[in-house]
Amino acid sequence: MKIAITGATGRVGYPIARHLVALGHHVTTLGRKPLPGIAHLPWDLTGGPPDLTGTDALVHAAFAHIPNRYRGGEGDDPKAFRARNLDGTLQLFAKASACGVGRIIYLSSRAVYDGYPAGSILTESLPARPKNLYGVLKAEVEDWLDVAAGPGLAVASLRATGVYGPGAPGQPHKWRDMFESYAKGVMPRPGIGSEVHEDDVAAAIALLLTVEADRLSPAFFNVSDIVLDRRDLLTAFNDATGNPRPLPERSDPATVSVMRCDRLRGLGWQPRGITGLQASVQSMTSG
Repeated sequence: MKIAITGATGRVGYPIARHLVALGHHVTTLGRKPLPGIAHLPWDLTGGPPDLTGTDALVHAAFAHIPNRYRGGEGDDPKAFRARNLDGTLQLFAKASACGVGRIIYLSSRAVYDGYPAGSILTESLPARPKNLYGVLKAEVEDWLDVAAGPGLAVASLRATGVYGPGAPGQPHKWRDMFESYAKGVMPRPGIGSEVHEDDVAAAIALLLTVEADRLSPAFFNVSDIVLDRRDLLTAFNDATGNPRPLPERSDPATVSVMRCDRLRGLGWQPRGITGLQASVQSMTSG
């Protein structure tokens, strides 16, 4: 399959591109910087979309934001944030459709559920209820795709939770600063949230690229794996480094909403669970 992917130099987009290449797909990255050994077309969210004629599918993982911030990533310029991430995305999708691209996979976010009370069970049948600009834009793109889907164009939006893993080369993983300060004796605050490994996100996208088109309707798929208490994460860190330290208090699990991923699991998707997290922390802390 000939696949174009945006955001392939980013923390989540890179493992997606790497996974698709490993599966034997012909991948072309769209972005400002190429990846070694992979075909590339210059593009960004403020420019005109490239010609995608002959491309079978588009995976859109790019998102313009203040470094290390998604919610609140607009900073003091919400107008430009909207123009890049909504207008730029919809222009790309319209161009892809006009070029005959048959499938679009969009990396959305669990932020579309932020308006639900803490402790909710988040199923794919729930309508979007965002409460910040980031979630609003993700939901508006989802809506556009849902309307655009029809004969000749299959679409899916992946409502992904927090993503962990080693990330792109040369970029720190999401917990690096916390691990480093904790190793120096700084106790992190208690915390809890849902997480999924980057390679499991990539596997979900690969699955949705090849499954029968009628199984993509409705177009919304939750992507989550574990509810992770910071105490358990730092326990894994202590186990990996062999240097036990005091741990933060455990958080109240009722403060986090659990994402059900019934639709992906029904297609055979199996994330790695807590055992996989422990192996990943071991890898991230080696050396």
